[in-house]
Amino acid sequence: MAQTAVVVGTQWGDEGKGKITDYLASKANYVVRYQGGNNAGHTIEFNNEQFKLKLIPSGVFRAEKIILGNGMVINPESLIEEIKYLNDRNVSTNHIRISNRAHVILPYHLEIDALQEELRQDQKVGTTKKGIGPAYTDKYARTGIRMGEFIDKETFAEKLKYQIDEKNVLLSKYNKPINTFEEVFNKYNQYADYIRPFVTDTSYEIDEALQQGKKILFEGAQGVMLDIDHGTYPYVTSSNPSAAGATVGAGIGPTKIDEVVGVVKAYSTRVGEGALPTELKNELGDYIRKVGREYGTVTGRARRVGWFDGVIVSHTRRVSGLTGLSINLLDVLTNIETLKLCVAYELDGEVIHFVPSTIKEFERCKPVYIEMPGWTENITQVKHFEDLPLNAQNYVRKIEEITKVPVVIISVGPDREQTMILKEIL
Repeated sequence: MAQTAVVVGTQWGDEGKGKITDYLASKANYVVRYQGGNNAGHTIEFNNEQFKLKLIPSGVFRAEKIILGNGMVINPESLIEEIKYLNDRNVSTNHIRISNRAHVILPYHLEIDALQEELRQDQKVGTTKKGIGPAYTDKYARTGIRMGEFIDKETFAEKLKYQIDEKNVLLSKYNKPINTFEEVFNKYNQYADYIRPFVTDTSYEIDEALQQGKKILFEGAQGVMLDIDHGTYPYVTSSNPSAAGATVGAGIGPTKIDEVVGVVKAYSTRVGEGALPTELKNELGDYIRKVGREYGTVTGRARRVGWFDGVIVSHTRRVSGLTGLSINLLDVLTNIETLKLCVAYELDGEVIHFVPSTIKEFERCKPVYIEMPGWTENITQVKHFEDLPLNAQNYVRKIEEITKVPVVIISVGPDREQTMILKEIL
């Protein structure tokens, strides 16, 4: 049995990682989020209750320790709101730890995010305007403010003064709201006081846990196709949701990862701009969107819907080293007479089995489909794979064949109990 596992989204995010992380967290001692910020959302349902989270891993309900890793960018205001939201619903947050190397999102990051998207005009990337990209920009420009500095009043004041002066030059040029040092410092220094008890060297704590034989689950935000290196650039996020991001974003070595579980929908969805080769712009797409409740947790935006894309998931297998697949929302495809799965692309008359590196080529890709018969039986209460309708079983096995990854979990509804385990991970 594995000691560690990484959960990644295999498409463009919104695959239902929250539910799978919540389930696997029941087997883990620690759950670690390793990248991204409050631009990602998870919805978890159990005991007839629904929780919506953005920063805190969904394992908060079950795990011994919850860690926000050094690879994250954290908005203190959003984090405190989320902690209070959980506390108000009688969920303890005393076991949360925040890396002293994680970067802090400040008000000017949000202003710049909105400004940059406005200036892109017809080349918008569909940012959530949460300040994620500008915060990562500061990180790599080596001018960002890390949590360890944020909770030190003197260091925070010194670094914030420089950042405010620099950012206001840009914002004033475009007549955007100006942040004053006093306003930001006074407000965010109170946030620092609140957060300070949670902040520690989480890499050290994770290493100690590994040496003690603890089981650790690593959770990424978004999906691999939004990875800054391996996604559909430039319509991507600003970090590495792929499994490799877990080692850097949590502060552990690659030899410490035992399993990589790719979470995938039984179809495809995408929010925002960028190509979606299998997109269904018709009544069937509207039907799947309605039945699957395909609306963003953070933005509320309607998700674009398409057939399952085996080229995309195979790409994810390669760049993330998937050892197993968790198929979500299989039940949504019930009552569709004929199902299609994309097995290749046609690009300028040539059949290819990979994702092109340039967006112009990717936009010209046309899906090559195979068809399979659907099923009409209600599968939302099925507990065992062999009890699924034969056509549903065949659909799952075909996904395994196309992606070359074994299916280890199947979800047939949003509740914890609507989960089939084909192989125990932790």
